[in-house]
This record gives sequence, structure tokens and C-alpha cells, in this order.
Amino acid sequence: MKENKYDNELFFQKYSQMLRSQKGLQGAGEWSELQKIFPDFCGKTVLDLGCGYGWHCKYAADHQAKYVLGTDISQKMIQTAQRINSDPKIDYQCIAMEDLHFSENTFDVILSSLAFHYIEKFEPLVANISRWIKKNGNFVFSVEHPVFTSYGTQDWYYDKNGTILHFPVDNYYYEGRREAIFLGEKVIKYHRTLTTYLNTLLQNGFELRHIIEPQPPEEMMHLEGMKNEMRRPMMLLVSAVKK
Repeated sequence: MKENKYDNELFFQKYSQMLRSQKGLQGAGEWSELQKIFPDFCGKTVLDLGCGYGWHCKYAADHQAKYVLGTDISQKMIQTAQRINSDPKIDYQCIAMEDLHFSENTFDVILSSLAFHYIEKFEPLVANISRWIKKNGNFVFSVEHPVFTSYGTQDWYYDKNGTILHFPVDNYYYEGRREAIFLGEKVIKYHRTLTTYLNTLLQNGFELRHIIEPQPPEEMMHLEGMKNEMRRPMMLLVSAVKK
């Protein structure tokens, strides 16, 4: 069963207080690097899988995309996107990405931001994306780094005084379901190795262009806890082209 934690009112309210929710792209620590690997959107048809508040949809529309479709399993996310990131060139649809159906060669660009770690089966999704995207089309996504998802809890180890000791990495090669605590709530995520992420793209006709483990930008290093983000990778950014 597909989990839809973001339609839980308490969880959604907590998410709405995050910096990335309040400030959009400029509040996302990975944005400075993700922006660099976005393609030229001018005249392109774009699909955003797990679009959330629609920040990337609006960015594509603002950069002359011809048409943008943002999809998300959460009705609350879609309602927020329609309210704060509307545009005549953008449509939003509440649907799980695993349930989408499109004709071959529908999109020039397919994006996804921090959503694939909620997907149980990655391989069939990428096979679909490969069919939906046009030849020489761009596929760009961010995901929680396999180092970050491997152990499951996604929290540090602390000493008896509450001081951070280190970050746990364990059961790395055992892919699958993990129970993490995010915003104080239990959330189901799915761990997979770096090999699985990258080889799945290669096996489905993609050519890798960028692989980035983004560090916190200098202008955000003053924020609480940000310096500790230099101690282990939290995210993985990938761009590829359909060949």
C-alpha cells in the first residue's frame, strides 16, 4: 500500500514550518547545486513527479516551459501548489507516480525532488520514465543519499550528554523498507544502494551527465545544525539524458 503521510494534518503542519516550505527553492539546501543541472526549459513539456508545493513546476514555467504537469500523491500538497505556484502553463494532478500512464515520447523533461525514497519499486518506475521521455530528453532528480537511508533511523548517535558522536551506516546492501523519524513522526522510506540508482538508469537507456552529493551552501552554514551536515551526505542529485 502506498503511504501518504503528507495528508496527515499534524505531519503536514510540521512540514509547512520547514525552511524549504516557507522560502521555497531558496530555503532548500540542495537548490544551489540542483539548479546548475536543470536543463533549458524553453519550449519544453515537463513532468514533475512528487511535485510537492510546486516550486520546481513554477520554476520551469517561469523559464519558458511550454507545458508543465506536476503530480503528487498528497491532496494537501496539490492544493498548496495550486494556491501558491499556479500558472496557466501548469496543471496539477493528485495521483501516485506509480499509477501514471502516458504515451511514449510525451515529455522533454522529467523531474523529481526528494520523492523516490518513498517508492517501493524503483526499477519499473524508471522503465516507465524511459518510455515517457523523448529521445535526448532530460531526467533530473534528487533523492536521500543511500548513506543517509541505509540504517533507517536517519538520526545521529549521541553520547550521554546529547552530543553528536557519529552517524550510523549499517545494512547498506540490504535494500528495502526502513522506518525513519521525520518531523517527529514515523515515516516509511525505501533504501537502495548507489549502484541500484545509477545502474537502473543505465539499463533503461539513460546516459549519466551529473552525479552530485551537495554540501550545504556557505550562506546557510550559520543555521542551527547545518555544520553537522558536512559530516555525512544527506542527498544525491542525478541528471541523465535519454539516448
